[in-house]
Amino acid sequence: MLMVGNFTPSWRPYRQICDELALQLARMGWTVHTTSTRTARSLRLMDMVATVWRRRHDYSVAQVDVFSGPAFYWAEAVCWTLRRARKPYVLTLHGGNLPAFARRWPGRVRRLLGSARAVTTPSRYLLDQMRPHQEDLLLLPNPIDITAYSFRPRENPQLRLIWLRAFSEIYNPTLAVQALARLAANHPEVRLTMIGPDKGDGSLDQTRRVADELGVSDRVGLPGGVPKGEVPGRLAEGDIFLNTTNVDNTPVSVLEAMACGLCVVSTNVGGIPYLLEHEVDALLVPPNDPEAMAVAVNRLLVEPGLAARISHNARTKVEEFDWSKVLPRWNCLFSSLATSTLQK
Repeated sequence: MLMVGNFTPSWRPYRQICDELALQLARMGWTVHTTSTRTARSLRLMDMVATVWRRRHDYSVAQVDVFSGPAFYWAEAVCWTLRRARKPYVLTLHGGNLPAFARRWPGRVRRLLGSARAVTTPSRYLLDQMRPHQEDLLLLPNPIDITAYSFRPRENPQLRLIWLRAFSEIYNPTLAVQALARLAANHPEVRLTMIGPDKGDGSLDQTRRVADELGVSDRVGLPGGVPKGEVPGRLAEGDIFLNTTNVDNTPVSVLEAMACGLCVVSTNVGGIPYLLEHEVDALLVPPNDPEAMAVAVNRLLVEPGLAARISHNARTKVEEFDWSKVLPRWNCLFSSLATSTLQK
């Protein structure tokens, strides 16, 4: 099979969902070709289209990741080439901005989704929001290896805050620092570790500036991006996970935090309320509201039983996202398409 998406270059220390899916399918016996690891946008598009055509005799089915913005146009070009090569393909929808993009370009979105043999989505949010453009969507969650994450219930959490995401404007990393500053006024022991690569849009530098301006730079750790294998250990060092995004779908980082038992405090945006239930397995706050985020964190410290309930419920929920439950469904989907192709 051929998988088309934004695959991680070998020199980067972290992996994305498409990388993990390719590895898991290969372990099941699939011969998996992938494209592209190119980082420059124009080169990535050329590599994707060229690979689809050049290797058309090497695969029987393709899977294409679909995002909004310029990446949507790449998916259109890739799928046009797949149709010329007479290859069936599965589309996988990603990104919290995709519903807004679809409302702006409904005709283009419907044509692309209608051209696929199947369309999958990793979240109930996209399942709900994209149904007007394609009715028969398949929900296949972003999976994790639950056994890699040691669960420790946070019944009496300490103010060891963890933030795990790329430093990018849409993930609003400065909100975590602003919430930290409000907590520091009454809790001198509070610390925040912000893990993630720099996406190069100035967000990392802005985070440093805000920390300096608010006088909390000595409380903020910035280790950068870490290899996937180190994430469980890094998360285990914290008790409370901050998800500060302005746009979101079903973030793997939040699933990983839940698997470790961290108490999640998240902005209530995009797909988050489809994933998390307020006061059951997380605390949800409005976006861009550092005071609300700080108050939510403080609730975990002072309200009896709240942290323990959220920690245990989060682990229970995320166990449904394990590879052992999700991967067989991917395998069944691709096998059915590959078999039907070979029989023609």
